[in-house]
This record gives sequence, structure tokens and C-alpha cells, in this order.
Amino acid sequence: MATAAAERPGQPVVVEEGLAPKIGRVIAKAPVHLILVLIGLLWLIPTLGLFITSILLPEDQGQEGWWNFVFEPSTWTFENYANMFDDEGITDALIVTTQVTIGATILPILVAALAAYALAWIDFPGRDWVFLAVIGLMIVPIQMALIPMFRLYNDFGLFDTIPGLILFHSAFALPFAIFLLRNFFAGIPRDLMEAARIDGASEFRLFFKVVLPLGLPAIASLAIFQVLFVWNDLLIGLTIAQDNKPIAPTIAEQLRQFGTNLDVIAPASFFSAVIPLTIFAMFQRYFVQGLLAGSVK
Repeated sequence: MATAAAERPGQPVVVEEGLAPKIGRVIAKAPVHLILVLIGLLWLIPTLGLFITSILLPEDQGQEGWWNFVFEPSTWTFENYANMFDDEGITDALIVTTQVTIGATILPILVAALAAYALAWIDFPGRDWVFLAVIGLMIVPIQMALIPMFRLYNDFGLFDTIPGLILFHSAFALPFAIFLLRNFFAGIPRDLMEAARIDGASEFRLFFKVVLPLGLPAIASLAIFQVLFVWNDLLIGLTIAQDNKPIAPTIAEQLRQFGTNLDVIAPASFFSAVIPLTIFAMFQRYFVQGLLAGSVK
């Protein structure tokens, strides 16, 4: 039963909630929480299966289902991960993927932030038409550009290069990045921007001192989107890379050529999946803030 704390002069009465209402709320929400837990466990089953497969002995892989080894730690071995790092194809692919992911995340964010600021706060002729063109570019599928970009890359010597992969990913990330950041920047209070202009702040100072700090949640969510997309990309790596393949095409190629070499392929697949999942888990708070930012003014 709720009890009221002793009233002090000049302070409002603080009502302490009793135990019964708290228990009632927990019981009322229990079915929803149980369903969410079950969905989460079902969602994690493939990841668990990949992990168990990655630590099984080579002779046990493919003999029985992975679920038969969940409670048999004697069959587990982490030497598979050591073998994975001894594979030059896998290690080189991880290095290439890391370089491409970092470059293809930083470059479009920088360009998109500048473009979004211009579309949100600088009045110039044709601004609305430019923004409509950016929205239109969002619906262009990557598959339509593969053959033209293949020919263009051959002409400019960008085929099978890390800068080529970075530029390709950056180009197709820009429309969505500009759209997301422009909507967020447009939600910044106009009074704040006008006050900074009255104080003599230039456009560059406004961008770096006011807009960018306020836009960190949206920028963080955009960075997570881009990291997840670039790290897990298969199509672009297969099309415009040959010796500098990222990790996803490399695993697919080894699986096709050496399908029985699961003691290397399974650890590489799990390791490749864990990195973006870890990044998402670390920055999911900013991810949610960035998605909700600008939706309500």
C-alpha cells in the first residue's frame, strides 16, 4: 500500500509506491516479456549453431547436427580460430574489409553532412529540386550500376582496388545519408541558428560548432548503417574485386571451392558476423536516437 513521506515545509509530498503495484505491473508485462525473450532466442539460434560448428573438431563437423554437441564440451576446440588466422586468404580479406569499411563510412558521412547542412540551412536556387533528386537516387538499385561501373573502373584503373571499393560504397550510401542528415539538421531550432549568425558565426563555424555536435546521434546511426552494409556486402566485392576481395566474397568463394574445409570457413563466418554485431550493440543507443531524431519538432 502506498505511503506518503513526511511533508517538509516548502517541499511537495513524495509518495512512495508500495510493493503490490510493482508486482502487479511485472505480472501484467510478463507475457509480453516472455514473447520477446522467445523471439530473441529463436533469432539467436542460427548464430549459436554457427558458433558451435566453428569450435567442433573437423571430424565431427558434418557428421551430426550441431545441436548434438551443445552439451559436449569435450568435442570443442578453439584451434579452428588459430587455423583461420593462418589462412592468408581469410586474413587478407579481413584487412581489406576493415580498410574498406572505415573509408566507406567516414567519406560518405563527411560529404553527406556538408550536403545536408546546405540543403537544410542555406537558401540557394533549386535547393528543393536537388533534394528531390537525392530522394530519387535512393530508389536506384545497385544492380543497375554494376556493368557501367565495371567499365568505368576499367577505364580509370580502379578495378580490384581498395579506393575503388570505397568510392563505390560511398556513392551508393550518399543519397540515404544526405536524406537522413538533412531531415535531422532541419529539426535544429531556427532561433539557435539565427542567434549564432547574429553573433557573427560563419557558415563553417555554424556547421562545425553547432550543427555537428547536435547531429551526433544521427551521424552515429548512419555510421552503424554503413558499417553493417559494407562489412556484410557480397555483391560489390564479387563484381569489382579479384585479388582484394572483402571477407564475405572470400568466404563464399572458399565455401564453393573447399566445401569440406569447415574448420576454417565456420570460424571465419562467425568472426565476420560478430564484429558488426558488436559495433551495433555498443552504439545501439545512438542508433535509436538517430532514427527518432527529427521525427518530432
